[in-house]
Amino acid sequence: MAVKSEFLIKDVAQLQALMGETHAVAVQKCLDHLDRHAQEFIARSPFLCIGTQAADGLADVSPRGDPRGFVKVLDARTLLIPDRPGNNRLDTQRNILANPSVGLLFMVPGFDDTLRVNGRAVITCDPDLLEPLRVNDRVPKVAIVVEVQEVFLHCAKAFRRSKLWDPAEHQDRREMGSLLQMIMEQTTGAPKDPAEMERIDAGLEEAYRTSMY
Repeated sequence: MAVKSEFLIKDVAQLQALMGETHAVAVQKCLDHLDRHAQEFIARSPFLCIGTQAADGLADVSPRGDPRGFVKVLDARTLLIPDRPGNNRLDTQRNILANPSVGLLFMVPGFDDTLRVNGRAVITCDPDLLEPLRVNDRVPKVAIVVEVQEVFLHCAKAFRRSKLWDPAEHQDRREMGSLLQMIMEQTTGAPKDPAEMERIDAGLEEAYRTSMY
């Protein structure tokens, strides 16, 4: 479907005229540091999404999860995020090296509101910073340090609309193919034999069990 050029929003003034003025509290709530409410929210959060951007402008958002409070508040303007084992695409890390600007969205299960933090990031392998991030006797190889520039709580409308935490809205994962089945169909081709696919999926579950940290 073609996007009609005559309906494109071309500048901020046009956008603001269409949407109306920004609510005063929405402007006033932005802080340049982590106050006690932001710090408590982060201490409760087991999950965040981190947004980054490559040198060529390509944007990326990546999930990060661990036991609640896994992101450490070093001080009111500094956060420390452990980097756990993954598939070594290193999208987030590569982007930070090219462009240090990051956006974080913290979530707490059962909370409909979220916490947003924007800032600048670096990657560290400092053992003094990494040691406190140890889980299951394994220390991450690197961590992301975020210099906080903007902090604000975000209202519950998106989560209320999506009913994200409502068990009645939870969907049956079996209604779609498994992760590996979908990826294999997108790439090398998935096996036709269901038993073989089950064996491959079981291998992934075992990898989750042994390589989370």
